[in-house]
Amino acid sequence: MWKYRLGAIGLIILAVLVGYFVYSTELGDSKHAFKLGLDLRSGSHLVYRADTASLDSADVEGAMTSLREVIERRVNLFGVSEPIVQVEQGGVLGGGENRLIVELPGVTDLNEATALIGATPLLEFKLVRPEMEKLSDEELKTKTLGEVFVSTELTGRFLQEAQLQFDSNTTGEAAVLIDFNKEGSDLFAKITKENVGHVLAIFLDGVPISSPVIRQEITGGSAVISGGFTPTEARDLVRNLNYGALPVAISLISTQTVGATLGDQATDAGVKAGIWSLIIIAAFLVLWYRLPGLLASIALVAYVALNLAIFKLIPVTLTAAGIAGFILSLGMAVDANILIFERMKEELRKGRVLHDAMREGFARAWLSIRDSNISSILTAIILFYFATTPIVRGFALVFIIGVGTSMFTAITFSRTLLYAMQMKEGKIGRFLFGSGVLNAASDYSTKR
Repeated sequence: MWKYRLGAIGLIILAVLVGYFVYSTELGDSKHAFKLGLDLRSGSHLVYRADTASLDSADVEGAMTSLREVIERRVNLFGVSEPIVQVEQGGVLGGGENRLIVELPGVTDLNEATALIGATPLLEFKLVRPEMEKLSDEELKTKTLGEVFVSTELTGRFLQEAQLQFDSNTTGEAAVLIDFNKEGSDLFAKITKENVGHVLAIFLDGVPISSPVIRQEITGGSAVISGGFTPTEARDLVRNLNYGALPVAISLISTQTVGATLGDQATDAGVKAGIWSLIIIAAFLVLWYRLPGLLASIALVAYVALNLAIFKLIPVTLTAAGIAGFILSLGMAVDANILIFERMKEELRKGRVLHDAMREGFARAWLSIRDSNISSILTAIILFYFATTPIVRGFALVFIIGVGTSMFTAITFSRTLLYAMQMKEGKIGRFLFGSGVLNAASDYSTKR
């Protein structure tokens, strides 16, 4: 008995501490403050034009998909959660051009927003046209890059990894070793095999940084970029390439700072809905299940505090859909308690004493609780995995966290608090562990 009462005191203290963490970290400029999506706060809206003119029509869709994934990964690495990155095919009025639309919640400085995207390099390999190799440096200065170089279709799209290395044989110059994926390796081998003795220039963001001569066919998918880099420049290049070299060039055509589409009104409405949901659920539990319902309500408050703390620590970016998922999980959080209480009532009606009815109720309800919650979690995982937008993934993630936390609070908080409140059989116990509003007795048999 005492171990359950001490456990109950410990759990309540834990819930209070977690609640204090949630409250205190929302004050001031805390790194653990709630992160809100673009629909609930302001942010930046950027539109880029993608240069796909050099690609075959069959490769455009794949290149744009790769571009979207690279940019989304890039901005996430800078701590911008729940970015909305999507591609758009321009219609007749848009000239048929491909565009990339990026929305960054919480980033209201347009210079910062464009820096997150613009710092990502475009890596290209281009061959010098044979007739241009015979020209002098002075003659080449009169030519454009398009006249001198021809694309090989080998770009950062095929990049697998970049590493920093130093030339140990000669000057110790810093260089960058890059490895291509299988498709890039095959293309690189083909280019070097067919162009032995010719110059294969390496371009970064449209600027030639190295112009090595192909001495032989290179297999294995590795190449070295050596452009007279300092160690710092080479290290930065490695970092940027590993973060994601763009498969096609992009140019910024539109920027604007946008206000929240729903904003404070939606946030306030979501918070009020959550509070009223908690109050109504707690009132139902207390009126119908009395003492067990009161203890379940305390466990429900602990559930809310734990969820909010997890949202802050991961952190989860809350959108309107995410708040809806949390409120939905709040309603489902009482399912386990209701199953336990109903099972317990059945055992009491069979004549078991209160202590045995509690243990049997928890034991018999656990299988149903486990199966129902696992099925909900699996459904949410499938939704998260196959979702194509951050908003839907956010909803699924919040729901997964909510269901998992509800299992924990039902089996630990509710169970420990209920065991800590065990009492002798009698009228008081009969009333407190009965059910219903009008039937105060809700009698259960005390047969032995």
